[in-house]
Order: sequence, then C-alpha cells, then structure tokens
Amino acid sequence: MDNNKILIVDDDPNIREVVSVLLGSEGYAVDQAEGGDEALEKVYADRSIDLVILDIMMPGLSGVEVCTRIREKSPVPVLFLTAKSQDQDKVGAYTEGGDDYLVKPFSQTELLMKVKSLIRRYKEYQGKTPVKSVPTIGGNISIDNKTRAAMKGDKKIPLTDKEYDILQFFMEHKGEIVENKDLYEGVWGEKYLPSAGNTIMVHVLNLRKKLEEDANNPKIIKTVWGKGYKVE
Repeated sequence: MDNNKILIVDDDPNIREVVSVLLGSEGYAVDQAEGGDEALEKVYADRSIDLVILDIMMPGLSGVEVCTRIREKSPVPVLFLTAKSQDQDKVGAYTEGGDDYLVKPFSQTELLMKVKSLIRRYKEYQGKTPVKSVPTIGGNISIDNKTRAAMKGDKKIPLTDKEYDILQFFMEHKGEIVENKDLYEGVWGEKYLPSAGNTIMVHVLNLRKKLEEDANNPKIIKTVWGKGYKVE
C-alpha cells in the first residue's frame, strides 16, 4: 500500500478516533475533520485524498450537502458512515453522489472491505491500474478504461465513480440480460439483498439521465421487466 490517504468527517470525536486508529493500523494515512466546512476546505486543498468517510447527521452542513459540494469539484469516492439505515436515506445519499454506505454500529471487517474496494476503483479511475477495453454502445457512447472517461461522440460525460463502474459492467455484458443480483455483486462487491434493488434503480436512473435523450423512454439501457437490464 502506498499510504493511500483517507479523510474522516464526523462531529463525534470518538468515532473519528476509532476509525482513524483502525485505518492507521492498516497502513492508511488518515486526516480528520469535525464538520462540513472543514472537510470541504481539506478536499479542495488536498488532491492526494483518495477517500472521504462522511457522517450524514452533523451540525451545520449535513453530510449529504458536503457530498454534493465535493461532487462539484472532485470525483473522490465518498463512503457514508451513519446511524441512518432506512432505504430512503440510502437512496438520498446515493442520489447526491455517494459511492457507498455503512450503518453504525459497523463491523471493522466490513469497513475495511469497503475502503479497500472504493480506493481500488478510484485508483483505476486515475489511470493507475490498467483494465481491459470494452465496446461502444448506443452508437456513439464509449469508455476509456485507462482513464475511466466516458464519451458521447467527442463530448465527455460527467459520471461519478459508481456510475462509471455500472456503465463499464453493462458494456462488458453488451447484448446480455444483466440481472440485479449480478450487477450489484459485480459492481458493489457485496452479497445481493432485495433491499439493494432501490440502490440499483437510483444509480441506473442517474446514469440514464446522462446517457439517454429521454431517461423516461430509454433506448440504450433498457429494462427487462422481471429480470434486469439490457444494453444495446
């Protein structure tokens, strides 16, 4: 590990310390922020940050608001760490650009697994890990797996890290029916549960809004009712 850097944002100093000690023991370089404003200052000033672990319920700027502002200037992955566990809360967090979600109290093993996965994908985004090329879809939509850039013709499509992973998975299975279970386990790297269906739906809708002429009448990412999705 080359001292990947993680910013922990939580108004609870005990949570910050516990997570910092855990990640530090695994060789990560860790920084802390106790609120949204401080977190934004650090993300904007320090391009070496590889992951932001972000609490949702904080005084002042909420974690969701912080994530929205981060997304305006940076693709750095965001892992929400929070006591909120309702599906609608997860959907809201993902809609604002979050990459993953972990509910307190969390297991150390699960936290480390998610951290490792998000940073690995982000390093691929930065072009540090080569991955295989995939075909074009929709006539003029292509991706460059070396730089993790998505293009529509000669115009770059602004995707979040997770949206790119989903698009890449679809393109690798062009012409096939992709079931929710395969999509979730392939992209999120976790065991599929029925509640994950809402998470997938929100991400696919966001992706359609960026790829399709009409997201409500998709021609590229098609729904196969009762089964999943199919990309042409």
